[in-house]
Amino acid sequence: MGLLVEKQPPELLIEVNGVGYEVQMPISCFCKLPSVGKKVAIYTHFIVREDAQLLYGFNTIKERALFRELIKVNGVGPKLALSILYSMTASQFVSCIKEGDVSTLIKLPGVGTKTAERLIIEMKDRLKIWNTDLFTSKMDVTSCDSNLTPVSSNVKEAISALLALGYKPTQALKIISKIAKPDMTSENLIREALKAMV
Repeated sequence: MGLLVEKQPPELLIEVNGVGYEVQMPISCFCKLPSVGKKVAIYTHFIVREDAQLLYGFNTIKERALFRELIKVNGVGPKLALSILYSMTASQFVSCIKEGDVSTLIKLPGVGTKTAERLIIEMKDRLKIWNTDLFTSKMDVTSCDSNLTPVSSNVKEAISALLALGYKPTQALKIISKIAKPDMTSENLIREALKAMV
């Protein structure tokens, strides 16, 4: 439990006992956060690297569990795992894995054919040993008033385009979250994002 000091998707700053912690979080989780200045409780995953110590945050234990399984897949790092969690709900992802739906997975930002096939092979085995209720519809991100929701195809297309142009996932997510409006087409999103990047 801590105090929410700042939230700038895909990052937020939480103060705990006088210490500030930067946390990376799927943008789809931001709509469930309270307003700045209020107390917040999230589930975190801590990664230590030679050059950095990184915290990743989630609204539920199940979201964190899926993230942890995703980063175990060869070729899937934390950034790609967050991108996957942003782009579709957990039950949608699990459905793709069970059905071997490569065509849907390769539409996700940063996921190519080889990665999609690897996700299906490795995740399918893991899902078999998990509790059957671990990935139910209850785990899905509920709808909210945020402009950025997991079902926004225009937003996903815009982010994919920015990634194809060489922008980092964090850059693409951050700028799109600032400019996105419900009635904007993917073309308008891309155009406005590129203007903002200059």
